[in-house]
Amino acid sequence: MRCMQGSRFAFGPFVLDPGAGTLLRNDVPVAVGYRGLKLLAALVGRPGEILEKAELMDAAWPGTAVEEGNLTVQIAQLRKLLGPATDGGEWISTVPRVGYRFTGVIEQLGGAKRKPLPLPGKPSIAVLPFVNISNDPEQESFTDGLTEDLITDLSRVSGLFVIARNSVFAYKGKATDVRDIAQDLGVRYLLEGSARHAAGRVRVNAQLVDAESGDHLWAERFDRSLEDVFAVQDEVTGKIVEALLGRLRAPPPRNRPKNLEAYDLCVRARKLMDDSPQTAQEAHLMLTRAISLDPEYAEAYRWLAMNHWMGWVHSGGPTETSRSVALELARKAVAIDPNDAGCRWVLAYLLAYERGFAEADAEFAKAIELDPNEADAWAALSDIAVLAGRVEEGLEHIRKAFRLNPFPASWYYLTLGQAQYAAREYEAAVDTLRRDETYRTSSRRFLAASLAQLGRHDEARAEVELFLVGNPHFTTRHWATTEPFRDAATLEHFVEGYRKAGLPE
Repeated sequence: MRCMQGSRFAFGPFVLDPGAGTLLRNDVPVAVGYRGLKLLAALVGRPGEILEKAELMDAAWPGTAVEEGNLTVQIAQLRKLLGPATDGGEWISTVPRVGYRFTGVIEQLGGAKRKPLPLPGKPSIAVLPFVNISNDPEQESFTDGLTEDLITDLSRVSGLFVIARNSVFAYKGKATDVRDIAQDLGVRYLLEGSARHAAGRVRVNAQLVDAESGDHLWAERFDRSLEDVFAVQDEVTGKIVEALLGRLRAPPPRNRPKNLEAYDLCVRARKLMDDSPQTAQEAHLMLTRAISLDPEYAEAYRWLAMNHWMGWVHSGGPTETSRSVALELARKAVAIDPNDAGCRWVLAYLLAYERGFAEADAEFAKAIELDPNEADAWAALSDIAVLAGRVEEGLEHIRKAFRLNPFPASWYYLTLGQAQYAAREYEAAVDTLRRDETYRTSSRRFLAASLAQLGRHDEARAEVELFLVGNPHFTTRHWATTEPFRDAATLEHFVEGYRKAGLPE
């Protein structure tokens, strides 16, 4: 069976849609990386056949020379993500010295999709990744940055519902019908476009599509000096707002980079932040360089703040020094651009962990006021609200984040699972946290606690053992002092679960 355009593949509780770049478990999106999806699509498209390593590497890294170890790592991650097959074996078997084979039973489905998300009560739009029409792959970051900036600009316009970056980039490079994309994301309008720059000029084509009717509401071609690229972005935003809201409603002005190399470095660094400690260190170098080129570039400070806080730059996790540096950088970002919701929520999150709760709450409120479509802000606010004992509020926030970002980064699942545990929805928490692969080393503690509360002690102990491999110095007492709890009962509930699971005191 060859992988056919538009086909979907069902196996066990999973449905893989190679065209949309999505994997669902029981109709819920699974957090799986781009390479993993490509490998799974290649294997599932030819069940029972042996696919040689070179063929698989070409499927996941087309036109790129990579070491075989990269394939081994991706296959191992896929196996963990999929879990045991229905017969108790593995979905993917190894053929020694040759390659891999998908051993499960596949049902090839037609084009039917999962139930469409309901449309919001306001004009809703997704900005699809702009296409790089140059022959230079180095311009990918330029077109990606253009896409991300347009998403940010539209998000800040009150009266619009705008899908987040993670979800739209799931469609990058895929030939998918606009109606299918709109249904997957639960929006009515899509912005499509292409861009290139050469000889100091930038050329941008953009068109606004009504996915319900297929009509083009607006289309325009721009040919400007490269230095005017941000003016082009502002003009595109204004045209879309006018088309959807019937009037021009400009958001507050925001900080723009004055150096295009700094801009390019920042766009590239953002993509590396969540991959691994090694790539996050690369991001650190890029962001530091961006700031040296453009010392008044707010977004570079924002991402460098998160990079420090995540602890990638310092081995062993975030230290008191790295958190202090992160907070200083976040304050600098907000000082440069007080109208940037992303800078505001990052500062708010870091302030909460430093127990500056009053200031953190004010910064979160300002971030949401500036950009109610900032999905990451809602997800971060969920985390802080749950630890403050406002559990139902936290659940509402993370659900709002998922609606704005239907195919989110993996940490959303950790945040949702934590909120479900706090709400004593243990079965739901187990289901959610078992979908969280990228952050599993962190989220296993919540998974173990949820299993223990359900009386599934053997499973809980297994999760504890795996958690301690990645966190050998973890103690419940130290964790309780570092997390920004404001509610004693909520803290005690988590500690109770940890004790039942057998995590170290």
